[in-house]
Amino acid sequence: MRNKLVDVLIAKGIVDPKVLDAIRTIPRHLFMDSGFEGHAYQDKAFPIAAEQTISQPYTVAFQTELLAIKPGHKILEIGTGSGYQTAVLLELKAKVYTIERQLELFKKTNLFFKKIGYTPKKIIFGDGYKGLPEEAPFDGIIVTAGAPEVPKALLSQLKIGGRLVVPVGIDEQIMVIFTRKSEKEFEKKELGVFRFVPLLEDKN
Repeated sequence: MRNKLVDVLIAKGIVDPKVLDAIRTIPRHLFMDSGFEGHAYQDKAFPIAAEQTISQPYTVAFQTELLAIKPGHKILEIGTGSGYQTAVLLELKAKVYTIERQLELFKKTNLFFKKIGYTPKKIIFGDGYKGLPEEAPFDGIIVTAGAPEVPKALLSQLKIGGRLVVPVGIDEQIMVIFTRKSEKEFEKKELGVFRFVPLLEDKN
């Protein structure tokens, strides 16, 4: 079933062999509630706890491919969710720091990682809008929820040459990639329409 899913992703344009191998390796059904296990290898998003979703595999693969991860890259993930995207990043041998603002998901996924042997460098309960300045700079930052605007704090936490992949918009999102060219200069590319749950900001 995982091989069939990979075939679907290849047909949709995913080309990075390491990303495809990660999708082929990871048991996505373990990241889903038991009622959805039979649908785990369809290229669809499905509900998880706290009114969130596990992203469509194509979206996970697409965002991961845009990060151009090399082994040892330091990656910040905004929105741990089910942990599936985190697992893909770890399969690519990235050093992953991941932030989740939904306490129910944070607790559930933290326990789950320990059970299945995936070990992010840090899993943090907190506000992803602020990033993780104490661990910056990062080679890549991936946002897995729709941001109404680009969080400035995340841009400032990129290394020179680092990439921020973020879906921007309210009802639907444009996938945007920012590459840091210098201290003050960023290259921006827009790459199609997606739909994500909203990225929430702590106003306190």
